[in-house]
Amino acid sequence: MLAGLPGLEVVKIRQLLLLWYKEKGRDLPWRHQKDPYCIWVSEIMLQQTQVKTVIPFYQRWLQRFPTIKDLALADLQEVLKAWEGLGYYARARNLHKAAQYLIQNYNGIFPDRLEEVLSLPGIGRTTAGGILSAAFNQPISILDGNVKRVLSRFIALSVPPSKALPQLWELSDSLIDLENPRDFNQGLMDLGATVCTRKNPKCDQCPWQGDCQAYNKGIQSQLPMSEKSTPIPHKKIGVAVIYNDQGQILIDRRPTDKMLGGLWEFPGGKLEPDETVEECIKREILEELGIIIEVNEHIITVDHAYTHFRVSLIVHACRYLGGEPKPIGCEEIRWVNLDQLEEFPFPKANIKIIEALKLIKDC
Repeated sequence: MLAGLPGLEVVKIRQLLLLWYKEKGRDLPWRHQKDPYCIWVSEIMLQQTQVKTVIPFYQRWLQRFPTIKDLALADLQEVLKAWEGLGYYARARNLHKAAQYLIQNYNGIFPDRLEEVLSLPGIGRTTAGGILSAAFNQPISILDGNVKRVLSRFIALSVPPSKALPQLWELSDSLIDLENPRDFNQGLMDLGATVCTRKNPKCDQCPWQGDCQAYNKGIQSQLPMSEKSTPIPHKKIGVAVIYNDQGQILIDRRPTDKMLGGLWEFPGGKLEPDETVEECIKREILEELGIIIEVNEHIITVDHAYTHFRVSLIVHACRYLGGEPKPIGCEEIRWVNLDQLEEFPFPKANIKIIEALKLIKDC
């Protein structure tokens, strides 16, 4: 039982959240069914992505891959294309890999035991708890970003959540309603997403207001405590849109085991100190593809932020001069027409390059 709270108080806290969820919980498409595959897909998509962004991707995904078997039999390129725009593409690769594993080892049936779910690629403790509680109503706790914030305020946690994960897991374990863990976990996530928000929490709408230590101390807006931030590295990348005499464009596919693995891109690389963009592009293309090019006009500069760094893609039109293209630093290369680019899965930043190329063509 929770330290400082008698059993009756814990029961009351559970009931308050369940009543609130019944009245105020969000109506989300994956909550209308108990199919563990559909819930699994939603949980993976919701990792580091907002609900409003996920919903259309989720609906299109299930139309395209309605079952584990459909996903397992699909080509990875098709899977990545379906994921295009959601980011964090390792999630899609892990879904695909896990689906194939389930076909081979579980006859395409999603397991209902925690240790088996945790063994699947891309599934950690919170995701496993979300799937098993939602699909099978098992009393397994969760601790995603929203839940960390709610619980940190509830106990007025005096350190950043990352410094107290065992304590927060213990709290989540202790609070979960054993009779209705499905709605309890969903309610806990909704409470963080809609009421106990990062900025300007709506404490007057919170079912736990009277028991929340941060609220009672008047410090709810100061919690959770944040980590000391460090400057985010900024990388400048020279990017080549290489045309041959037939007007085709050269694209390459990134190594599967690297960041953005399996996606296609316009080739290029990081600027070295005291190197011009033009020099960088020529060097990178020779190193990665073994060809000689002429670097021409600037097309666009795309600024894009990832989790731990930012990039500026400085894109130039280039003309292919000679040499046989070889996939030295990539998985595969292809010459394609502009209209064919939409057939391939590209990172979000590269999609902006494609849009710029279409504008140039239409002018």
